[in-house]
Amino acid sequence: MKKFVLAYNPVSGNNMFKKKLDLLVAMFQARYCILIPYRTSPQNTDFVEFIRTIKPCGIIIAGGDGTLNEIVNILLKNKITLPIAILPSGTSNDFASCLTLNAHTIESYIDSIVNGKTTPVDIGYTGNNYFINVASAGMLTCVAHNVDRRLKSTFGKLAYYLRGIGELPKFRALDMTIGADGKTERVSAFFVLIVNSSVVAGLKNVSVNARLNDGKLDLILLKQCSIPELVTFAAETVAGKPACNNKNIAYIQASSFEINCSETVQSDIDGEPGPKLPLKIETIPAAIDVYIR
Repeated sequence: MKKFVLAYNPVSGNNMFKKKLDLLVAMFQARYCILIPYRTSPQNTDFVEFIRTIKPCGIIIAGGDGTLNEIVNILLKNKITLPIAILPSGTSNDFASCLTLNAHTIESYIDSIVNGKTTPVDIGYTGNNYFINVASAGMLTCVAHNVDRRLKSTFGKLAYYLRGIGELPKFRALDMTIGADGKTERVSAFFVLIVNSSVVAGLKNVSVNARLNDGKLDLILLKQCSIPELVTFAAETVAGKPACNNKNIAYIQASSFEINCSETVQSDIDGEPGPKLPLKIETIPAAIDVYIR
């Protein structure tokens, strides 16, 4: 009988996922599988021992991008090579959206999990930490960090857009140094994204060329431009137009990046505050297997 561990965040999103636990247990039980819940915490100090004791076939992660990042880091840092499944239940579920998991029924996805249908996924590595979807720095990152948690609970992803619109007049460019596979360039930019998927902050088509297992990450940099051009870019991106088609965007695919700035700037890693610049980012090809439909 197959066993799976469900690592769920009890406070992610609207705090409602825990009410689905019994239903999930029943769904796996109906497929002659055992589902063992693990309630995540800010530390998760016993998670590794929990996994090694249970010896599951795979790990199902229920939460937002932050919960996904936390569990992926624990697995990779402890060399636990188990496939993961994602049940999106946070305010932001960008990586799940990239896999179109939000669009599928839970029944069909559980069938795929039980049948072991997976795909290899690249991982980014920076500052002794891993990220599965995006690392960023600049004015856009500051907006994300300043969104009030109560606003997020009320408006979800819309909270980021509301905050961002209000901050647009205050945006200013930063003098950055960008390195990609050893080639370096100085540029004045509003922000830089290093992405693994095409979905960032709930926005689709941020990078139409991004692939989860091509051994590369995609850099998207918004160069200094006028406020009207900045507003136009924001509107087009929210509307789903590919960001790389904008004339003020620099787009680079590479396996390694270096980002530095003349000012003190904090990064963002998978939606959570990351280390201050400079950042050195490496791609780890096919680092983890993810269950897909």
